[in-house]
Amino acid sequence: MKTILVTGANGQLGNSIRLLAGKYSGYNFLFTDVDTLDITDPAAVRAVVKDNGVNYILNCAAYTAVDKAEDDEALCRRINTFAVGVLGKAAHEAGAKMIHVSTDYVFSGTNCRPYVETDATRPVSAYGRTKLAGEEILQEVCPDAVIIRTAWLYSEFGNNFVKTVLRLGKERDELGFVFDQIGTPTYAGDLAAAILTVVDSGERDAFVPGIYHFSDEGVCSWYDFTVKILEVAGIECRVRPIETKDYPTKAVRPPYSVLNKKKIKETYGIVIPHWEESLRVCMEKL
Repeated sequence: MKTILVTGANGQLGNSIRLLAGKYSGYNFLFTDVDTLDITDPAAVRAVVKDNGVNYILNCAAYTAVDKAEDDEALCRRINTFAVGVLGKAAHEAGAKMIHVSTDYVFSGTNCRPYVETDATRPVSAYGRTKLAGEEILQEVCPDAVIIRTAWLYSEFGNNFVKTVLRLGKERDELGFVFDQIGTPTYAGDLAAAILTVVDSGERDAFVPGIYHFSDEGVCSWYDFTVKILEVAGIECRVRPIETKDYPTKAVRPPYSVLNKKKIKETYGIVIPHWEESLRVCMEKL
């Protein structure tokens, strides 16, 4: 039986993988988080990988506080860059494969068409810079790695945009959200399923290392996303479209970060649902 090490297991994606693990009875899942494994400690990581005969590492751990990262880029880099290298080296030394989750924030957001994997990267935030550096170090130390860039992640777990909108919609009569940042929401359950499909491909000798893009299908703004969340929930609350310049944040966000998913769909045969469909699936669980 093959063993899968999952880092960041208590986060949105880690919990979503945990939910699906029962459907993959041919694997032994080892779920870890910051309290059980320090992924910045090379000796500790090597020991866990070696002692458990790990065949796959799924790195779901990340520093995702985008605005706080502007004031503490060193900590952000330790988790999003250094730790990725630690995991990658341990995987390579053990002959294991690694799947790492990255972000649309590696792009500047100046495109006018969906980003493909070969488009030039130009992060405009500390978070984006550390995630891009994590991609680069992983490719250096672990040739047998798949990097999946995703965007606008939400789920029934933890704190996220969907839950925030639901709470605010019940508390206020009017909300304002930006309409000039365009992307695609991604349900963590869909990303988890895609990751496990990639793992399964390794057992059929169809594992193809490289960078891939994954989000749900469709395109919207944060304003559009908010309106749909409240509509599905049946909450009456007026939503006012605002410009990014009217809602200043410490970190710059890409104004356009739609991802082209053709490569992952064709390589791994993944069928991706529309974001509105997945939103309803998620909200039924809340």
